[in-house]
Amino acid sequence: MLDISNAKIAQVIMLSREGKMAEGQLHGFIANLNEDEQASLVAVMWIGREDFDPEDLAEAKRTALAEASAPTEEYLSNQPLLADYLESGLDALGVDVTEAEADVMRR
Repeated sequence: MLDISNAKIAQVIMLSREGKMAEGQLHGFIANLNEDEQASLVAVMWIGREDFDPEDLAEAKRTALAEASAPTEEYLSNQPLLADYLESGLDALGVDVTEAEADVMRR
């Protein structure tokens, strides 16, 4: 189970797709997430990158918490395919990315 809403992950996806224009917003958004939300976000990215299998979500979150050595916003924004990895991770976890992004757009 994720400790972050699908809408928040979709927001990160959308901000990361905007590139340099939204870099400050992306950093701020991720920095304002609590530690568990950040760990879940990293875990979803790792699942999308195929570092972990979807059934290993709990282990991925524990690893993200244990190995955090740099600010999460810096680590994630240095991933050139962040949006793609997050989308793939959500898909692997059975989350409809299109629906999550639509929720963000309705707000």
